[in-house]
Amino acid sequence: METNFSQVASGSSNPIHKASSSAHDAVNSVAGAADKATRNIKPAIDRVSALAHEAVDNVASKAAPAADWLSEQSKNTCSYVSAHPLQSIGVALAAGFLISRVIPRRTRETDSPRSRGSF
Repeated sequence: METNFSQVASGSSNPIHKASSSAHDAVNSVAGAADKATRNIKPAIDRVSALAHEAVDNVASKAAPAADWLSEQSKNTCSYVSAHPLQSIGVALAAGFLISRVIPRRTRETDSPRSRGSF
């Protein structure tokens, strides 16, 4: 069977051209499907993004008063400690003693240097 020049030029009988054309068609098909999926999913991504921004704004608006209150308490504490340094030390010692009594003894013993054999 003889192949004429016009058949070779058009690629109709060339197996490499057929394979290349099939591969090209497959790539175009996948690209089209990806474009369609992107168009379909974009509204959902936009909705999720809007909800996330709304949630962050909501949390930030609720956290702002707490942050202001903590800042005010910090200023009050600093003022008190500056005005009453000895009382502040006494309160800190008492609080430390009470906390040491609340923590289970077993935990304190296992974390002490004596329990590790360093004494």
